[in-house]
Amino acid sequence: MSKYTLVATGGTFDIIHRGHLTLLSNAFAISDKVIIGITSDEFAARMGKTLRNNYARRLENLVSVISKEFPEGSFKVSKLEDDFGPAVFEEKVKALVLSDETGSQGNRLNELRADKNLPPVGIVIVPMTLAEDGARISTTRIKNSEIDTDGKLLPIDK
Repeated sequence: MSKYTLVATGGTFDIIHRGHLTLLSNAFAISDKVIIGITSDEFAARMGKTLRNNYARRLENLVSVISKEFPEGSFKVSKLEDDFGPAVFEEKVKALVLSDETGSQGNRLNELRADKNLPPVGIVIVPMTLAEDGARISTTRIKNSEIDTDGKLLPIDK
């Protein structure tokens, strides 16, 4: 039996990498069901992100990866137009699964839930996944051809 009945997590998921898989693995390991928020194209633009893939492609890629990596996982995808999506108003959400980079958002979510007379959620912090050079794996580093999606260093072209 899982620790929680429903947890929420989220991200942009532009290029799915080992860090995303670690976050999702932790979410599926502790909950019967996971709500996964995917940043909308418009919200990503407001955050200053330059996307390689549009929302439809990111959704398709994420669902494909989940069905391959977590075939028994029960999940629902929600388009995020803000930082929290359904975790703010969905009473059944019991925890928020975050990377340590975004961990402070848990307190803000609980403030927003309190404003709606909803119980606070547990905050589960997942450490950032590191590349072989000891720095974190990120989509930016992948786009810059520093590392691959598993965090392996890429050769520098001369």
